Amino acid sequence: MSKGQRIGYVRVSTVDQNAERQLEGLALDKVFTDQASGKDTKRPQLQAALDYAREADTLIIHSMDRLARNTEDLLRMVRELTSRGVAVEFVKERLMFSGNSDEPMAHLMMTMLGGFAQFERALIRERQREGIALAKAKGDVYKGRKPSLTKAQIAEVQQRASKGESKARLAASFGVARQTIYNALGRHRSTL
Repeated sequence: MSKGQRIGYVRVSTVDQNAERQLEGLALDKVFTDQASGKDTKRPQLQAALDYAREADTLIIHSMDRLARNTEDLLRMVRELTSRGVAVEFVKERLMFSGNSDEPMAHLMMTMLGGFAQFERALIRERQREGIALAKAKGDVYKGRKPSLTKAQIAEVQQRASKGESKARLAASFGVARQTIYNALGRHRSTL
């Protein structure tokens, strides 16, 4: 019987996050990478990885929160994969799940760690909402994160882009992600 392929799944939330470091140093046959929030289970590369995985394969993920944002989704995905004969390995937590054996302690750990992660995310969101409410109550206007580019820089980006300079080169020049350049160009066009 074939040992199967080692398939990596990587998820980063922002353009600035380094996807390579998640499974760095691991021997993998194929890697699927999404740039998306974990709260959305409809991620194209996750779906592609789930469709690609076959019996005797191992799906390797850096950590449980890279696969799912809540315990229910985490347990469901692992259960569905293992029922198809696909093993699931979480590198950070050092947990491995397969349909070949009953692993009650590993399932307990996954449920507890998934629950703690979900609780932690809820606390972070709650503190963020409280901070915004306090700022508004003090008369401060909450505007979110400070823009990466000033109005003058956006004008320069527009001018250089209209002359054919690539978005990648502009991003490197201003020390920002390409998405920031695309956003700036889109915002500038909407104000014209």
